[in-house]
Amino acid sequence: MRFYTKDECEEWLRGLGRVKPDTMPEIRRAHTHYPTSPHRIFYLAYWIGSSLMYRNPALVWITEWGIWEGSENWHLYYKLRQSYGDLRLLHEAPGHLFLGHESEDLASFLEIAMLNGWGGYVLTQANYINAFFSHDEYIDFFAAQDGNLAEVCKEFGTVEHPKKPDFPG
Repeated sequence: MRFYTKDECEEWLRGLGRVKPDTMPEIRRAHTHYPTSPHRIFYLAYWIGSSLMYRNPALVWITEWGIWEGSENWHLYYKLRQSYGDLRLLHEAPGHLFLGHESEDLASFLEIAMLNGWGGYVLTQANYINAFFSHDEYIDFFAAQDGNLAEVCKEFGTVEHPKKPDFPG
């Protein structure tokens, strides 16, 4: 696992010839709200880590934090981060690059981010499905092909949106 600055996150994405998925007007999207119980949030984070990576690297890029000030467990986040040998603050290096065999690590960081009310992206090198998770407790899954979202819709009962959705974000 590696931690990336904002510039390194952008460079990683550019190196794949891609942009953030929510900036692509023709991409397919599926929308779901977070579960209401913490153990279901664990399941959602674990499912994302184990189902979207295809044993390839993935970048969790935190772009929103501090919105629900006072409800964030900074201690837990930084202790987990320090266990990987990184002492920088989140705003200094908001990217978390997970190698293909680190899906459970991705799930742990993603779960903490969701429970802390943070938002950001799960950007997979495989590029079958990517995601944006919001501080407003929802996730948008993105895919270029309709069939790629079928498993997401089956698992979470999401609603597909071919273009920008008409729901409050």
